[in-house]
Amino acid sequence: MLTPRVVEGPPPNHEGSWTALHADAVAVLSRWEPTGPDAASARQRTVDLLTAGPVAMRREHRAGHVTASALVFDATGSRVLLCLHGKFHRWVQLGGHCEPGDRTLAEAALREATEESGIAGLRIDPAPIDVDVHPVACQGGSLHHDVRFAVFAPAGAVERVSAESEALGWFPPDQLPEPLAGGTARLVVPGLAAFRRVRPRPAP
Repeated sequence: MLTPRVVEGPPPNHEGSWTALHADAVAVLSRWEPTGPDAASARQRTVDLLTAGPVAMRREHRAGHVTASALVFDATGSRVLLCLHGKFHRWVQLGGHCEPGDRTLAEAALREATEESGIAGLRIDPAPIDVDVHPVACQGGSLHHDVRFAVFAPAGAVERVSAESEALGWFPPDQLPEPLAGGTARLVVPGLAAFRRVRPRPAP
């Protein structure tokens, strides 16, 4: 599991950071077993995109770029946290663009989840639960190749709305709100499987 951390020291080498992040994306998607046919198609399209090199991780790449998002579960696995997106006004999982300081896709997803939820102490399963490719308006029109992860909130977590969202809300996995962003609902089944796999087991 990864946890948010603060790194002190000299400014990072951004080009080196993009290179490391690209290498992680290639490695993660090369060994990942897709969770369905749509995810398998999106995975292959993303692997093909990554042949462009580290530039494929950057939002300036008009042909498409890799992003990272997270379906956040509460400590019991009975609710998921979604945001009402401030730009396209649909409920969606937390996430966004990779940044120069991100060393791995999982770190990028965890950073986005932490920033957009305001919740400290989030944990992430570093294995993706989905990949989705969809058109977006950024850079005058592009494609997001979104790699999605399951993230787990600590008990008693209290969310805080960020500037990017109109609202945050906790919802039962089988009662997601409308209007819902395309592809969000299909995260529930593999997300719950990840929750069952990594949740702490009670002491004997």
